[in-house]
Amino acid sequence: MDKDKFKVLNRYHVVFLVQNVMVGTSILSLPNRLSSMGYSQWWMPLLFGVIANIVLIPMIWLALKYRDDHLFAIHEKLLGKWLGKSINIFLVAYFVVIIAAVCASYIQLIQVVALVDRTITGPLIILLLMIIYIVNGGIKSVARFCIMAFFLTLGTVFILKWGFVEGEISHMLPIFNFNAQEFYTATKNGLMAVGGFELISFYFPYIIDQRKALKHASLGIWLCVLLTFLFTFVSVMFFSEWQLKHLIYPVLNLFKEVELSFLERIDVLGITLWVFLILSTTAAYLWAAKRGLDSILSTAKSAHLYMIVIAVYLVVQIPFMQEFQKLLFERIFYVMYVMFVWPILLCIIHVMKPKRTRG
Repeated sequence: MDKDKFKVLNRYHVVFLVQNVMVGTSILSLPNRLSSMGYSQWWMPLLFGVIANIVLIPMIWLALKYRDDHLFAIHEKLLGKWLGKSINIFLVAYFVVIIAAVCASYIQLIQVVALVDRTITGPLIILLLMIIYIVNGGIKSVARFCIMAFFLTLGTVFILKWGFVEGEISHMLPIFNFNAQEFYTATKNGLMAVGGFELISFYFPYIIDQRKALKHASLGIWLCVLLTFLFTFVSVMFFSEWQLKHLIYPVLNLFKEVELSFLERIDVLGITLWVFLILSTTAAYLWAAKRGLDSILSTAKSAHLYMIVIAVYLVVQIPFMQEFQKLLFERIFYVMYVMFVWPILLCIIHVMKPKRTRG
């Protein structure tokens, strides 16, 4: 029996699905990505939250017009079978690269912190097996894991105490000390930090109270934005502008400032706990990719899940030229920005399309 045939997501599932999928590894490197704005970057997560919430509105509006269809099915209804399926194939490929990029990013982080000079094959296989285990239970299993992951990792906020005490509050001023080019660069590099909420277009049919989905998803967005804001704020207080620009993972360096008598390498503990957030993000994307492959092939099979995971493994492990792989992982996130505005175009097509041909 396919559990996904029923409406199974309550309001808590929606809030934490949105929130946890958004976190990923983005918080760890966000202060560096926003470094073109110098100390003025501390309020940028709040701006990203506003953008995400505005973009969410057309997504929910469109989903309410097709309450029992995920975005893959909506594509075929609004754009026709062939064009819809073509876009769905592109989306599945996009999800595969996103999962590969997040997995590769985390595995490389583990290599830097704890597994220096070790191969990534073993950790990568273990990570992928855990993702399969979560996704096998359906979207409700992914949502439950997100809730558990949130509370297990919430304690990492405690490390901000050291950065806050030793930082300089004077770094917060002046607020608008940047030019247009610096603002554009920071926005382009940093907006991906709020990516992930758009997956609601795929699990919307499984939400029980769809009329309040906008409210619950907005709560998830702002919960994520609050955490992102706190980490960015303290990073600005603690680091110099040179450090924000040159440290790829400033938040990881905040971990190293923690002084506990019973634990020496708090950064290793922090990165280990972060795996729960990585699993949340990748599991949601993998679930959506599996639904996409089911839709493209017009049949739901467990084998599709394993086919996607094998594709992810190959993208991470095949010896591409290192520069090409780096470029692919960086550029693929720009597709996320297209995903933000894509529902607006679909809303226009829906309004213009005659009612009898909407499906």
